[in-house]
Amino acid sequence: MTDTFALDPLQLGIFAVLTISIGALTWWRVSAMKKTATDDESEYFLAGRSLGWILVAGSITLTNLSTDQLVGMNGNQMLLLAWWELAAVAGLIILAFVFLPIYYKNNCRTTTELLGQRYNDSNIRALIAFLFLAGNVIVFLPVMLYTGSLFLKSMFGVDWPILAFAIPLALIGSAYAVFGGLRAVAVSDAISGVGVLGVAVLVVVLALKAIDFDFTGIPAERLTLIGDNDSPIPWHTLLTGMIFIQIFYWSTNQTITQRAMAAKSLKEAQKGVLAAAGIRLLIVPAIVVIPGIAAYKLFGDVGDAAYGQVVAAVLPPWLSGAFAAMIAAAVLTSFNSVLNSSTTLYVLDIHETYFDSTPNVGRMNMIITLLFVASSIALVPIYQSAESIINLVQQLFGLLSMPILSAFIVGLVFRNVGAGAAMTGVLSGTALYAVFTFVWTPLHYIHLMMITLIASISIALIYNRLVLGNREEFVGLPR
Repeated sequence: MTDTFALDPLQLGIFAVLTISIGALTWWRVSAMKKTATDDESEYFLAGRSLGWILVAGSITLTNLSTDQLVGMNGNQMLLLAWWELAAVAGLIILAFVFLPIYYKNNCRTTTELLGQRYNDSNIRALIAFLFLAGNVIVFLPVMLYTGSLFLKSMFGVDWPILAFAIPLALIGSAYAVFGGLRAVAVSDAISGVGVLGVAVLVVVLALKAIDFDFTGIPAERLTLIGDNDSPIPWHTLLTGMIFIQIFYWSTNQTITQRAMAAKSLKEAQKGVLAAAGIRLLIVPAIVVIPGIAAYKLFGDVGDAAYGQVVAAVLPPWLSGAFAAMIAAAVLTSFNSVLNSSTTLYVLDIHETYFDSTPNVGRMNMIITLLFVASSIALVPIYQSAESIINLVQQLFGLLSMPILSAFIVGLVFRNVGAGAAMTGVLSGTALYAVFTFVWTPLHYIHLMMITLIASISIALIYNRLVLGNREEFVGLPR
């Protein structure tokens, strides 16, 4: 593909017009929405708790479905990666019926606030918030910028540095988070979602048509849902760590749960989460694997460039320009969603606890957002050398996910466990998984995540009894 074709004026013009239009429509819709909160914290971080189920469903879907899925999963060029999305349905159902009632009953603004209440300790709340922030700033934000930039670079076919795309995406995305808060994020998610899902389904159909619906010549291991021991998802990992990864991501991750916490009511939040689960079951698996498989037949093993090349090949310039605008919007909404939740965690869980209990929320939101943006831009080049971006993300976030989940499990199902014990379990689990990742890897990393979770819980309970002198009491999940 040449730069001359890629830089088709019609394609670029449609891209620019739609990108500006999405921003303008978002701003108009947010301006028309009546503010329901009397304090800045609720308005910036929870949209005044006024979101309907449609906005909740759209925001959850687009917060998760961005280029790290479309580019990263299609980049594996195999059907097996659909398991991440199929298993996510179980995670969303658990969020709807197990965790959301608990968050609403305790009037939580952050997931970590629940930990502070269960352990009656602000330090564990701050520790978990810090770990979430580390994952967001070091992993998720730069990966979103990298995969979004890679898609645009592949689709437009230009030989520009990744940062030439990443910096504008980061600056535009931060504007949503700074000036509009969660309300603007949720509205832009819903607007973009219709276009992203619609055109992504069209890409699936056209990609299949491009190979004449014929999968011959594609290796069998790329067309199976039963992974062997050398595959990214061996079949037996579905029976161990996979469900715990989903529980962590969908039920304790602030970026996801914040959308549901911002609903008008628990019932409205549950409707939105279940709608998001339906979208994930019926639509998302196909759009994150089939184009990559088609790309294998069309272009060979091209890795993370597969999705951009397929879109450029099967869509006419005017429509590829429209889809590029939708993908850019998806990157922006996912990016600003993580930015907004990161700022929420820092302000509510760390800054107000240790520095200033009554900060200027608008000013603090802007300062922290810009610092996170600068850090994420600086880290983008590191991810260019990754063999599989989606597997790398899962492995790196394993350093935090299972240890953090252990604190929620211990705090919710046991009573009379000290915060120090839970924090010891979390830090020990992080150290253990670091050994598994960087020193000794005896099993697949998904198995090791379950082992890390069990170890973290066990260490917390042992420390609680032997060092703190407390005898824990199993009470099960609170009702």
